[in-house]
Amino acid sequence: MSEPLNVPNPVVKQTFDKLVLSVYRNRAETGLAAGLAAASTLRTLLAEKERVRVVFAAAPSQNETLETLVAASGIDWKRVVAFHMDEYVGLDASAPQRFAQYLKTRIFDRLPFGEIHLMDGDNPKRLCSDYAQKLTAAPIDLVCMGVGENGHIAFNDPPVADFYDPKGVKIVELDLSCRQQQVNDGCFPNLDAVPKQAVTLTIPALFGAGQLIGTVPGERKRAAVHQMLHGEISTACPASILRTHPNCLMFVDSDCFGKD
Repeated sequence: MSEPLNVPNPVVKQTFDKLVLSVYRNRAETGLAAGLAAASTLRTLLAEKERVRVVFAAAPSQNETLETLVAASGIDWKRVVAFHMDEYVGLDASAPQRFAQYLKTRIFDRLPFGEIHLMDGDNPKRLCSDYAQKLTAAPIDLVCMGVGENGHIAFNDPPVADFYDPKGVKIVELDLSCRQQQVNDGCFPNLDAVPKQAVTLTIPALFGAGQLIGTVPGERKRAAVHQMLHGEISTACPASILRTHPNCLMFVDSDCFGKD
């Protein structure tokens, strides 16, 4: 499939420290723009390298971005190595809420990736060790990510976020607001159904990527995005560290951006 030609212009484009923010009128435009930016990045990287390593977020906020990537032309997916950034602990392997399942449905089963590294297995501690080894085998080139309602990136919620974490992958206790977000997103029927633990890439593991591209739609993310852009760089809003990354592009819609 060819990419749409009528790519909209952002209604706002602004730099916050090093972070470049683009604001679009609605969610569809936001996901389209983010997906095309990721596709362009992949083409550039594949022209320079034999293999490109990408980490994907799994959340409803990424739907439009991933759909755009699937439709993008001119990408040799056989030279792309795919990872995902987090997974619940304790969910059955076949549960539809599993992030591995989400990514398989949205992108992994739809494109001929060279390698796909899923977070699976019944031993979370061993998973952390094994997955960290796979991640560090070579540099990560691109991370396609979101930002949580509490400002988390991956499952690095404020109580467990560490900008200098010595680990690449770790087990975390999920913050109450993070678990409530999973209900708000329609992924679980109620709070009791949301797992209390997850395995996540740490902030240094994400931050070490050459390029970060974030998609953050919706009014419920507005407070977190405002704090990310205007607040102190602190683990109180883990996403605030993105302002210091040399190559971070964030795409948000007008509902999320609001008015200063």
